[in-house]
Amino acid sequence: MGYIVLVIVAIVAIALVGVYNALVKKRNRVKDQFAQIDVLLKRRADLIPNLVETVKGYASHEKETFENVTEARAKVVGAPNAEEELKANGELTQALGRLMVVAEAYPELKANENFLDLQKQLRETEDKIAYARQFYNDAVLLYKNKLEMFPSNIVASMFGFKPEPFFEASEGDKETPQVKF
Repeated sequence: MGYIVLVIVAIVAIALVGVYNALVKKRNRVKDQFAQIDVLLKRRADLIPNLVETVKGYASHEKETFENVTEARAKVVGAPNAEEELKANGELTQALGRLMVVAEAYPELKANENFLDLQKQLRETEDKIAYARQFYNDAVLLYKNKLEMFPSNIVASMFGFKPEPFFEASEGDKETPQVKF
């Protein structure tokens, strides 16, 4: 009789360890995917000063646009946590959109090799960010499912696992940009 109880306890313990390890693995996958986004956001932030300086050379009277891009970039780089970084990233995306609209008004700028190269690098980085966001959200979905499904939801609550936020577009990103000439 004692062996049966011991076997049952061992099976429950093994199952508990398995579920716990699966939760840790999924949580770490979410963190890894966010770190990938972070790397790409850093690359984008590094490209922005060069892009702004190139555009400034042609459109020096667009001071407010440059200041908005610079301030938004500083918010992303200085964000104290993931939630603030995601919010600041939305503001930076909007500011960059306005900068590109300004650039469209200057044909000689659009022909500048340095500007074209920076624009290409920025576009490629933006594409990579979009893919990284998708992978991050997929990892968050798998993790949230694991947190909410039985029996892992019991283990998750016992050990304090918390859900992670999805990477969502800001309200400004959802709006159609207004382009006026």
